[in-house]
Amino acid sequence: MESITKNRQSPDVLRAMIERAYGPGQVPTGEGWADELGHGWFNVAYRIRLRDGADVVLKIAPPPHIEVMTYERGAMSIELNTLDLIRTQTSVPVPEVHFADRSRELCDADYFFMPYIDADNLGIVSGELPAAERDAFMAQLGAANREINSIGGPGFGPLAGPHDTSWRRVFTGIVEDVLTDGERRGVDIGWDYDTVRAVITEHAASLDEVTEPRLVEWDLWDSNVMVRDGRIACVIDHERAFYGDPLIEAGFTGTQLSAFGDPAPFMRGYGHPELTATQQVRRRLYCLHLMLIMVIETVYRGHTDTKQYDFARPLLDEAMALLGRTRR
Repeated sequence: MESITKNRQSPDVLRAMIERAYGPGQVPTGEGWADELGHGWFNVAYRIRLRDGADVVLKIAPPPHIEVMTYERGAMSIELNTLDLIRTQTSVPVPEVHFADRSRELCDADYFFMPYIDADNLGIVSGELPAAERDAFMAQLGAANREINSIGGPGFGPLAGPHDTSWRRVFTGIVEDVLTDGERRGVDIGWDYDTVRAVITEHAASLDEVTEPRLVEWDLWDSNVMVRDGRIACVIDHERAFYGDPLIEAGFTGTQLSAFGDPAPFMRGYGHPELTATQQVRRRLYCLHLMLIMVIETVYRGHTDTKQYDFARPLLDEAMALLGRTRR
């Protein structure tokens, strides 16, 4: 996926990063030792072959002069913190961080190295899998996601704070940031921004049911899952995590928006019963939040085609309809 947030670097800079992380003896020579991994949407990532033949991945944050959405600021620090939490407090497989550099001395952004995971990306191969095999993977993902959600937080909000005792205040603030981002860049979301704000306010009481802050990935789609030999080998891309309501996780999206697929295998693996009426309202708010981001981020990413916008805009209308607003 092409995006202006991808902070590509020259071979000389990549070599300097490798030397700092692994020492001069591992700096590769010749050609063909670096390949960009193209399926990411935000950071640039390279598959690097070190001089001893080991494959690693280098992930580089966006350049500082590129404007990102409010919730994406400091995303690499979020990912590093999340990896540490998951690795130390769960059995969910995540990459080891070999080296992280936030000095901005070699390039204009943070970066880190991790091992290359020799496995298939579930989001890429899922269309080729028998339905039973895909369902089995999604059930495994549900179980892994529940284990991640078992990690409690000191309060709702960003991992590094500030924290709040009210999920209502935090979530409505998250949505307000997204709406403000959209207004700042004049993004056409198909609705008056204040109408969306009114819908959020009308249904915000459903958020008060959430009283325990939990670590949530929010972005744990099948495209962030690596699989091998019938099992999840690794979960990647943890840069959007925060302390919130587990129901905001991606695996529950299909309970309200059928375009995101059947959620039953994920929910079965998670062990989550059918949603209550209040939970459905919350999940619809989370769907609206997701669709707002998918529409608005197309401008921030500088997408060169309208594929994502064209997908998300009708679903934003659908999310609004689920919350009682339809076009006259």
